[in-house]
Amino acid sequence: MATIEIITEQACFGGVQGFYRHDSTTCHGSMRFAVYQPPQAVQGACPVLYYLAGLTCTEETAAIKAGAQRLAAEFGLVLVMPDTSPRDTGIEGATGDWEFGEGAGFYVDATQSPWSTRFRMHSYVVDELPALIAEHFPVDPSRRGIFGHSMGGHGALTIALKYPTRFHSVSAFAPIVAPSQVPWGRKALPRYLGPDERAWADYDACELVRRQTFPGTILIDQGEADKFLDGQLRPELFDQACAESGQALSLRRHPGYDHSYYFISSFMGDHLRHHARALDLI
Repeated sequence: MATIEIITEQACFGGVQGFYRHDSTTCHGSMRFAVYQPPQAVQGACPVLYYLAGLTCTEETAAIKAGAQRLAAEFGLVLVMPDTSPRDTGIEGATGDWEFGEGAGFYVDATQSPWSTRFRMHSYVVDELPALIAEHFPVDPSRRGIFGHSMGGHGALTIALKYPTRFHSVSAFAPIVAPSQVPWGRKALPRYLGPDERAWADYDACELVRRQTFPGTILIDQGEADKFLDGQLRPELFDQACAESGQALSLRRHPGYDHSYYFISSFMGDHLRHHARALDLI
């Protein structure tokens, strides 16, 4: 049985917001994650929703800033928020650049040395973390959703498209939809995955949706005042790819909103309702 360490637990909207640590066999080191258990979890297993944060963020960011717990408590959703990468890796070049390395794992399984030993966030989110959550928390694995922001939106989209039977709902805030075509991705993907762009396509939502659609509507919210919109995010590329493949997509653009958690918290309720409907809670 895998063990977890409780860092802190606090009462929150009738449930419990906790922060935890465990030794990851996938990332070969200590990993931290946050879990919100709604009040309904005392009575039995609840649907579970995974939130993947963006560049520079940690397991604390969404728990503190997103304002998700109130509606999660209302709907009976367990929220799981992992860190964005392994930490204290000791790998040269893993710190000092906010766009790459620690805090910027891009939710891929690195194949290139030295990153391949520790930076395996894709398998961590898909396999190890859900198994750990199911072992220690009252969740219903048959009702599982995923969403995220920016780099985490990229992670949520790619994981849902690759594993539509494991994750049954998906949404994203300002996601990086085409990392193969934008500076953030073209900086990180060669270092994690090597120079062959065919390997990058396995972690590119625009490429993946052309191979396999998700059996449900994908919700994306994007602020039009986002400074990364034109250079890094390019939602129009995913809109086009979804139209070509027949993927149901609700892409909503919001004038005046930027890339911050003020934007995310403004529309968090809509995302939780989207997942609650898909997971048969409302």
